[in-house]
Amino acid sequence: MRLRLQESAFRPAMLSLAAGTILSGLVAGALPATAAEPDNWVEVKCERYRKAWEQGLARMGTEGLRAAFLERHAAFLASGCTARADVCARSEREIALANAMIVMAMNAGMASTFPPFYCRD
Repeated sequence: MRLRLQESAFRPAMLSLAAGTILSGLVAGALPATAAEPDNWVEVKCERYRKAWEQGLARMGTEGLRAAFLERHAAFLASGCTARADVCARSEREIALANAMIVMAMNAGMASTFPPFYCRD
């Protein structure tokens, strides 16, 4: 039996990979990971993440991002990056940005679970 995949099945993955590559290169030099975790490691991670988010939005723009996506993400940042993960990426652009932010977080020394992306429904 031969499995056939449509070209469109690869489109979101390719967009996400491209966004991740762009952001990881942009952030890798600007936000180096530390060897030892400081006492305020959550604050350090949040500040790194906040800067990367601003860079990501500046680079990719907000076209295709829903108000709910942006508002939930703003609430996460406002909480000092400690709010429950509930930013649900649904559109291709949201998924691409979320994937890029996860790559950036890992490149900056954070776990891939640090970003707030999670769809509960």
